Amino acid sequence: MNKWQTLQKLQDNYLVAVVRGKSKEHAISAIQQIIEGGIYNIEVTFTTPQAEDVIAEIIEQVNDEKVVIGAGTVMDAITARIAILNGASYIVSPHFDKEIAKICNLYSTPYLPGCGSVTEITQAMEAGVDVVKLFPGDLLGPNFIKNIHGPIPNVAMMPSGGVSIENLAEWVKKGAFAVGIGSALLKGASDGNDPVIKENTQAFVKKLEEVRR
Repeated sequence: MNKWQTLQKLQDNYLVAVVRGKSKEHAISAIQQIIEGGIYNIEVTFTTPQAEDVIAEIIEQVNDEKVVIGAGTVMDAITARIAILNGASYIVSPHFDKEIAKICNLYSTPYLPGCGSVTEITQAMEAGVDVVKLFPGDLLGPNFIKNIHGPIPNVAMMPSGGVSIENLAEWVKKGAFAVGIGSALLKGASDGNDPVIKENTQAFVKKLEEVRR
């Protein structure tokens, strides 16, 4: 899958599950539940033990063209390269880093850096970033997208942090490229096999379908 196919699938699928596993096994089980629930953009954070192995195993297990597996909480270029070599189709970081942008450009891999200001967004765009992650989303709020699109209408933004079923419609309305959903998907789960993960996922998918209609 090339860079533009990845970006298109991220936007088409729209919901990005941010998975912070307590262990490799916990993460893999949770991801399986999330995919069964209907969210196909998966971001495996590098706060998860053996994150690169989680990425590689999920890619090997899942035989579905809709599914896009990426890496999150990537703090440096070395980690980005490890993730890419293990199959990650996109890289997400909580901050903007020029060296991560360089390695992602070298491997034709989308880089979604965390940005929280006009200055950070423009620096990311200058480095070839196509989509920025608005982080933390709960502090910036949906109107941040509308306000940024005034002077910079061509930037694509994906909020992460604070996205809920209650405010999903507002993010969509304000023009979010996609949305990152984290702890809300695992809310109430005792472990990665808990059916509530699939139920939480299905609730978000249902809400998105209602919003789009």
